[in-house]
Parts: sequence; C-alpha cells; structure tokens
Amino acid sequence: MGYLTLQSFLASVSKSMKNEASQTLKLALPIIIGELAQMALHLIDSAMVGAISYKQLAAAALVINAMNIPFVIGIGMTISVSQMVSLANGRRDSQLVSHYLFNGFCLCALTALAISLTLVFGKDLLHNLGQDPEVVTLAIPFMKLMGLSIIPMLLFMTLKQFADGLEYTRTAMILSLAGMPLNILLNWLLIYGNWGFPRLELEGAGWATLITRSCMFLALAAVVLKHKTFSRYIAVSSSQWKLKAQTWRELLHIGIPSSLQIGMEAGAFAVSGIIIGTLGAVAQAAHQIALSSASLTFMVSMGLAQAGSIRVSNALGRKDWFKIFVIGKSTILTALIYGTICAILFAAFRHQIPTLFNKNTEVLALSALLLLFAAVFQISDSTQAIGAGLLRGIKDVKTPTILIGIAYWVIGIPVGYLFAFHFKMGAVGMWLGLILGLTMASIFLITRFFKMTRHSNI
Repeated sequence: MGYLTLQSFLASVSKSMKNEASQTLKLALPIIIGELAQMALHLIDSAMVGAISYKQLAAAALVINAMNIPFVIGIGMTISVSQMVSLANGRRDSQLVSHYLFNGFCLCALTALAISLTLVFGKDLLHNLGQDPEVVTLAIPFMKLMGLSIIPMLLFMTLKQFADGLEYTRTAMILSLAGMPLNILLNWLLIYGNWGFPRLELEGAGWATLITRSCMFLALAAVVLKHKTFSRYIAVSSSQWKLKAQTWRELLHIGIPSSLQIGMEAGAFAVSGIIIGTLGAVAQAAHQIALSSASLTFMVSMGLAQAGSIRVSNALGRKDWFKIFVIGKSTILTALIYGTICAILFAAFRHQIPTLFNKNTEVLALSALLLLFAAVFQISDSTQAIGAGLLRGIKDVKTPTILIGIAYWVIGIPVGYLFAFHFKMGAVGMWLGLILGLTMASIFLITRFFKMTRHSNI
C-alpha cells in the first residue's frame, strides 16, 4: 500500500511538472518572440552593413562589444520591475503594482540617461582598444547614435518588464515585431542611400536603430497609459505614483545584482570580442558572426528564464515553495532539451550560417570553426540562464552574483586568454575559455537553486 501511494504521488508530480512546463512555455512564447525580434534588429544591421564590407561589420561588432556591458547593466535594472511587480501581483495588490511601476520607471530612466551620456561622451575611448584604425574611424559615429538609442530602448524595456510581470506578454511582442520592418526600411534608405536619402552606411544603421527604438517606446507608453488592460494600475496613480526611498532600495536589491550577473556574462563575451579584435579584422568579424548566431538562440533561453522567474516570483508572493520547486525543475528540463536541439543545428549548419553575413573566404572559414564551439556550449548557456532567472525569482541574488563572477572572470576569461596567446590558439582559445565559464556557471547556479528549494523536494 505504501508503494502504491508513493507511485501515485510520483505520477502526480510528473503530471504536475508537465503542466507547469506547459504554462511556463505559454508565458514564455511571446517573451521569446519579442526577444528574438530585438536580436533580429542587430542581426539585420550586421547583415546589411556586412554587405558593404567586412570592415563595416567589424566596426559594428566593436561598438556592440564596447557598449554591451553598460547596456546589459541597464537591462538588469529593468528586471527588478518585473520581479517586484510579479511579487505584488501574486499578493493581488494592484496599488503596490502601480507603485512599483512608477518608481521602477523613474529609476530606469535615470539609469538610461547615465548610461547614454557615458557612451556618447566616452566614444573616443575606442581609439585605445588596440583595434584596426580604419575600423575605429567607422565605429565612432555609430557609437554615438547607439549610445543615444539606449534611452528609448531601456524605457521600452521597463514598460515591457511591467507588462511581463503581470503576465501580459503579447503587447511588447507585437511592438517588437512591428519594429523589424520599420528598421529594415530605414536601414535600406539610410545605409545604401535609396530614394534620394544620403548614403550613410554604418552611421545610417545607427540612425535607423535610434528612430525605431524611439517609436517602439512611445507606442508601448501609449498602450500602458490608455489601454483598459492596465487602467486599474493607472487609475490609482494619484496616490501611488510617489517616489519612496524604501521602494528604490527594494528595486536596487534586485536590480544591482541582476545587472552585475548579466553584465559579468555579457562582459565576458565583450572582453573576449575586444581581445579577439587585437588579432585582426578577420578574427573580429568571424567572432561577431558566431556570437550573433549564438546570441539569437540565447534569446529563447532568456525568454524561458524570464517566464520561469516571473512564475516563481508570483508563487513566492503566495509562499508556495513546492510550486516553486516544480516550476524550476520543469523549466530546467525544458532548457536541457532546447540546448540539445540548438547544439545539433549549429553543428549541422556551421558552414551555411556565416554566408548570411559575409562572403570573405577567411571570415567564412573561421566563422564555421567558431560555430562548432558555439554548438558545444548551447546546453550550458541555456541552463545557466534558467538557473540565474529562477534564483532571481526567489530573490536569491547575492550569492549567485559571486558564483557567476567566479565562473566567468576567475575561470573562463583567464583560461581563454591563456589558450589564445600562451598556447597560440587565437580566437579558438578564447572560445574554449567561454565554454568552460558557461559550463561552470550552469553547474553553480542549478546546484544553488536545488539547494535553496530542497525542503520541497520529494
């Protein structure tokens, strides 16, 4: 009888996990599509400027690498909005949701302004990174425009995180998708000088990005302020839209570690890109192709991580630890399956993917090799993102930040540098270091999540 009871319980848990995985995927799908649309904007820019020359592509890569760390720090700050809004929504407190929206928006606006000014006025630092001089000359005007575009982008992300925290994920998805044809049209006009517009090449891509991001933010702001879905949160603005130091401390408690976590990971890739850039424009362009492709698949993992984090945070608001455990385990298993599929696809199409970006034979050959390494880290890249998201959902952020720092900056980057220069492995050596860093991060974070939720494990 005891055996049958245990068997029934295990069957119930298995069914529960399938149900939770389904619900997480349902929530994640619009987030994933929106994230892919945002990433597609970068891929479109890379492909359209790469069609001019590989040095234009290398200049775009230099700017993206240089601004990646401050940009993702800003994104980390916006994550605090979805986390606190989700927690308040789990408690069914619409007034607190509105309060977090206003304070979170003000905090993220201040962060966006600081990051933008830093990038715009610090653009000349590109001369000091040991890059190809022609590449740097092309990159500086692009850097200025991309720095300005940080402001509307982070404001859009803040409102997106608010809507996502309430599990209304389709609005931002639709606007992100709508931004793609607008960006393509503006690129076509301004990069190549069609229909009488000036031929601005890479600088034109910067203007296209700035205009597209501004339109997306204004459209989402109008929806949040005017649509009936969000009316109950706007209706209490007179009493809840007040700045409060304690609220900022709560947001910063999540935002700062989240920014550091994402920043350390993105920083590892950015620093690797800059180091690889010292090996020449061909290595830089090949690295950008492989990294852009891996970043595209990573957006799916980020969407899963965000959906899992939101659902876990909502359950935390109800103090339902068993549900937290089941949501977490089911999301991790989903990430394992997804990472495996991506690994197979990268390995199978490593020679075809680079041709979408450039036709230089040296760039194509090195890109194909790097994509093989990108295939190797797909599973660990996906699972470490899920682990970090789940831990944010239960408000465990300090220790994971330390663990991520160790994985990337104590292990990954130093080992990669050693392989690249001491063992003369070049770009391949840096990618081996990235693989090691991602793998260690995955092990650290998943282990931490199960340790934090072990009392709910059967």
